[in-house]
Amino acid sequence: MNLGICPMASSSSGNCYLIRSNRTYILLDAGISCAAVSKNLEMMDVKFWEMNGILLTHEHIDHVRGASAYCRKSNRQKFYVTEGTMQALEEKGKGIPQERTETIKDGETFNIGDIEVTAFCVSHDAREPVGYSFMRNGRKISVVTDTGTVTKRIAESIQDSDILILEANHEENILLYGRYPYHIKHRILSDRGHLSNEAAGNCIADFLGSLSAPKIPSVMLAHLSSENNTPQQAMLTVRNILEERGFYVGRHLKLSVIHPKEMGDLVAV
Repeated sequence: MNLGICPMASSSSGNCYLIRSNRTYILLDAGISCAAVSKNLEMMDVKFWEMNGILLTHEHIDHVRGASAYCRKSNRQKFYVTEGTMQALEEKGKGIPQERTETIKDGETFNIGDIEVTAFCVSHDAREPVGYSFMRNGRKISVVTDTGTVTKRIAESIQDSDILILEANHEENILLYGRYPYHIKHRILSDRGHLSNEAAGNCIADFLGSLSAPKIPSVMLAHLSSENNTPQQAMLTVRNILEERGFYVGRHLKLSVIHPKEMGDLVAV
């Protein structure tokens, strides 16, 4: 396998992905229990101790819930975090020992095993949140969740990805007329909140329009709210926007939804 990704959890309740090649294994986020991630890895014939590194996007609980347990489970992995995320975790009493961390910055490119990783800033109400791109042998995977808007920096960072995992958190009308209090709705809808289905659709259309060479990328909608979205609604809204802008599933891209309550399939390039 050249490069692949498996969503083990992707929702407002917990997030964790496996990125892998034939000999390198990386965890992206630690939002589910150590027992759950170990079980999911074993379903792919992978052991937790085989992980070469653990990346964190930001300090919110659905991305770091299991971090302390992961740290205790095995002492061979480094945690890759921004300075802001590290400080926020320490303030919450969830800090990771300094000798186990590698501090990263927006725009920094580094290697974990035979996979090249690049961090890029996103727009979210966390201390110093980032998304990541992964490259090996000219193939690229990008993961963007927990951002309230698609900035120029994000658009440039995901360009020419073979696999794009993109947040489609909520359907705006469901959120607006739902039971959440006003301040929560305002937070989610802000530029430092979460991407709506409509925003995701337009981001994907822009992404497809910017491809520098012919390809049919795989796009996976992620981080769906269980309260303000459904897999069916996310797919419907995104497909409608894509078709309005002249892009069609099957012809221009492969489109799928990561189910909030199920482990996804391993997708490779």
